Amino acid sequence: MLGAMSERVVVETSLGSFTIRLDAAAAPKTVANFLAYVDAGHYDGTVFHRVIRGFMVQGGGYDAAYDKKPVRAPVENEATNGRKNVVGTVAMARTSDPHSATAQFFVNAKDNGFLDHSAPSGNAWGYCVFGEVDDGLDVVRAIEQVPTGAAGPFAKDAPTTPVVIASVRRA
Repeated sequence: MLGAMSERVVVETSLGSFTIRLDAAAAPKTVANFLAYVDAGHYDGTVFHRVIRGFMVQGGGYDAAYDKKPVRAPVENEATNGRKNVVGTVAMARTSDPHSATAQFFVNAKDNGFLDHSAPSGNAWGYCVFGEVDDGLDVVRAIEQVPTGAAGPFAKDAPTTPVVIASVRRA
């Protein structure tokens, strides 16, 4: 469950908006990192570049031309916080390095227990859940249903018509 010290952000997309309630009690460094990107306007004009039906929708790292946005230093992985990657939760995307998350995030479209922390090594580190969609899950579902294929640097799973994030703002 969400901690008492949570705040919300509104994600405005080309398919509608949804609200994320952030869990700073469970993931203080991750929420601070995410809000720093929000406050800097980093997400404005980015796209959901990876959409896998029945899994997740991921965005925050590329603009509509699929140019990678500059990022700050990675944030420490807080996946040990006990939060689970279940439907509607929001987690940080990362590379195979467990402590490599920067700006990209994803919304779980189903319960993805295999993404949860199980050990402090490799992929077992898991993916840090730092919030959940508390309004507008229907918009996330609409994003999840867009046709995908090859686009930009991606051989698959990229929306064939970009789903643009117009802005992410504190609610």
